[in-house]
Amino acid sequence: MTRNDPGPHRHPFAGFMRALSRIEAHEIKATLASFGFVLVLMAAYYILKPVRDAMASDWSDAEVSWLWTINLFVTLGMNLLYSLALSLGRLQRVVPALYGFFALSFVGFALGADALVGTELVHKAFYVWVSVFSLFHVSVFWSFMADLYSKEQARRLFGFIATGASVGGLIGPLVPLVLAGRLGNDGLMLIAAVLLVGVIPLIAWLERLRVRELHSAAPVPAARPRIGGNPFAGFTQLLRSPFLLGVAVFLFFYTSLGSFIYFELKNLLAPYDAATRTQIQSGINWAINVCTILTAVVATGRLTTRFGLGVTLALVPVLMVGGLLAVAVVASVWIVVFAQVALKAGNYAITRPGREMLFTLVDRETRFKTKPVIDTLVYRIGDSLSAWSFTALSEGLGLGMAPLALVGAGIAAVWAFMGVVLGRAYGRATPPAA
Repeated sequence: MTRNDPGPHRHPFAGFMRALSRIEAHEIKATLASFGFVLVLMAAYYILKPVRDAMASDWSDAEVSWLWTINLFVTLGMNLLYSLALSLGRLQRVVPALYGFFALSFVGFALGADALVGTELVHKAFYVWVSVFSLFHVSVFWSFMADLYSKEQARRLFGFIATGASVGGLIGPLVPLVLAGRLGNDGLMLIAAVLLVGVIPLIAWLERLRVRELHSAAPVPAARPRIGGNPFAGFTQLLRSPFLLGVAVFLFFYTSLGSFIYFELKNLLAPYDAATRTQIQSGINWAINVCTILTAVVATGRLTTRFGLGVTLALVPVLMVGGLLAVAVVASVWIVVFAQVALKAGNYAITRPGREMLFTLVDRETRFKTKPVIDTLVYRIGDSLSAWSFTALSEGLGLGMAPLALVGAGIAAVWAFMGVVLGRAYGRATPPAA
């Protein structure tokens, strides 16, 4: 009997996992460890996020805008430092060291905020740093996943693994909700730091499972070559590769569409009182996470393997075209709420796992150097440009809800086209040797 043969003596749990998400018996440990890895990462982030957001209420719009600008440059510097570390050290040490570094930084903020009570500079530095962390920690996680699993495994497993992020998104906010009054912001920072330290042994275990059960690397992990190369390779490879530029453009259109829907919803919620707006936003967040979990566990792996990556990447953008055309006809807050839930849940459950599969086609240097540049720097550039573009169209040209929704539908159409193009490239390509 072969390793993948679902024979009569298969453990019931293995049979259940295979029926649920097409996870083979020899992949269960690594898949669940990867699920737990991203769950812990997102729980830590959602503990820190309300601490960060609460600080922003003390500052003017201009101050927050400057912090967003600073964030862009800090993200650039962080990419350069990370790329330099990958050029000089081994991946098996750099990735856990990165999460240890973030954990240590939050311990430092907890101690610094306590020692420098009322120092606004510490709070603003924390605001920027959590914003950098919010994209970087997930980008590195998915780089590690693309390096861990084969192209075929990624198509089946990434959807299930991605649900760990949504579970973490449900669990994490409960910690400040219950403990903020007792522990304060400093205590919450320390809890998040402990969680980040907790992923380090998971990384080591996954490296062992890579060899023992996934069989996707050399027999001895230490024998795998260091990445090395030019510290600026992440930027130069992006500019030289049409494929990577396509991935960057695909992400750029997602962030642009997200900004348009965010501002549309913000404007439609303006007539409601603050309490009602908070309830609606909370309901949206819970709906996003629940829909993400249900979709990713049951449907994502089957969608990709049956219809291909092109359909997978284009599905959510096509839904957004329809949703925004509906907004253009009837500017209803509930239609925009539906569009927001569909966009975010569809991204977390379908589009993002599909996009991460693209990086199984590139070499290790690209996965760990260029991918963070796309995931963080391109993302932040898209945020800034699309926000200012919406403002220019709405306040500068005076466009109303309907024409702005039509612009958003056009963005979604181009986003869908890019998904089809990337999916076809993925289908034709052969992944590099490990």
